[in-house]
Amino acid sequence: MSAAVAFADLGDFRATSFPNVSRLEADQFYFEPEVSSEDCFEGIVGKSPALRKVLEHVAIVAPTDSTVLLHGETGTGKELVARAIHNLSSRRDRPYVRMNCAAIPSGLLESELFGHERGAFTGALMQRKGRFELADRGTLFLDEIGDISLELQPKLLRAVQEQEFERLGSASTIKVNVRMIAATHRDLRTMIQEERFREDLFYRFNVFPIEIPPLRERREDIPLLVNFFVSKASRRMKKQINSIPRQAMEMLTNYQWKGNIRELANLIERSVILTRGEELELPVGELRGSSETVFPAMSTSNFRQAECTVIIGALKAACGRIAGTGGAAERLGLKRTTLQNKIRRLGITKRQYLI
Repeated sequence: MSAAVAFADLGDFRATSFPNVSRLEADQFYFEPEVSSEDCFEGIVGKSPALRKVLEHVAIVAPTDSTVLLHGETGTGKELVARAIHNLSSRRDRPYVRMNCAAIPSGLLESELFGHERGAFTGALMQRKGRFELADRGTLFLDEIGDISLELQPKLLRAVQEQEFERLGSASTIKVNVRMIAATHRDLRTMIQEERFREDLFYRFNVFPIEIPPLRERREDIPLLVNFFVSKASRRMKKQINSIPRQAMEMLTNYQWKGNIRELANLIERSVILTRGEELELPVGELRGSSETVFPAMSTSNFRQAECTVIIGALKAACGRIAGTGGAAERLGLKRTTLQNKIRRLGITKRQYLI
């Protein structure tokens, strides 16, 4: 992936404070206290093929001013993708304005979008700018556009297409220069057939569609996400968590995750709250009690890859040194010979950790 799509730098890889690593091969899954800059982009964590495809599309469309339509289930991170598009665009230093169309009563939505003049309606005690005006020369992100009423859709179409509108209670036309990003979890094509969404508005938003995959289609990202959320929550709660039981990681990886990343983040935060020692205490009963069928356990090769990643990270942090103070063996709590055996067994080459 090009430098433009390189993940945001969240700090150098560090592999420190690992307890008795003999358990690494038994029932523990260790994680780094920092997410690698290669694995996190604008807060979007992962490196699965499904996610990389999304990020490639982001890199392509971000430099343009084209309208983008993000589609994906609730909790998949559509707003993070929208922010990434804005941050990679020429408008990055201009306003980024967000509005959740489903969170605002339909009677107030027009005023929120276009603003109003004093006295335009009961309770309008002063002039107020709408989101379009606030986003002038920047980006406006409209989340859940499928919830906009049919009555308001023609006015929205004009604002998006012509970049002009009138505040409520005013006859003066206001012109703006706004880059539009919209998102929805609804099937807009079906809504068009049911006459609940205008076809012309759909095509105006659907200039560059991006499909955000659900978490169950990018399971290889779950260990990275768990690491990210555990690190974030433990720092906030001032806890030192160094490991997670292998069985717990298997359950997290194979769970259905109807709520996607949001559900995972909430579960990990709850787990950090419950944890009393250095090993994450996952409320496994919640996962076992789910009505969803748990998929077959994560393959041994995935855990082999996880172990390989930890060792390579420690070698990178130690600039390739295995023994001695600050060496990879010390960082991992391993004997030099044990680490050398692991490096041979896993087939790790110098090219992988010497840059």
